[in-house]
Amino acid sequence: MAMLTVRNLPDDVHRALRVRAALHGHSTEAEVREILAIAVKPETRVRLGDALAALGRKIGLTDEDFEILNQVRDKIPAQPLSFE
Repeated sequence: MAMLTVRNLPDDVHRALRVRAALHGHSTEAEVREILAIAVKPETRVRLGDALAALGRKIGLTDEDFEILNQVRDKIPAQPLSFE
């Protein structure tokens, strides 16, 4: 796991973090991890599979369409790149 050092954190912010952590029953470090996770991982993030399924429904793809795609797609494995 990565480590993060925060320099020049004002004393009042550090004190508020310690109080908040105590209220939640966490260490200060655990509280900061939780705050950061909430800030950068929004609940409404788009998942690629969900987005592709919604797109397929929107344009009206059917199981028959996917079967046709499977029949005509190239099934020969790709050759690895050579840098020689």
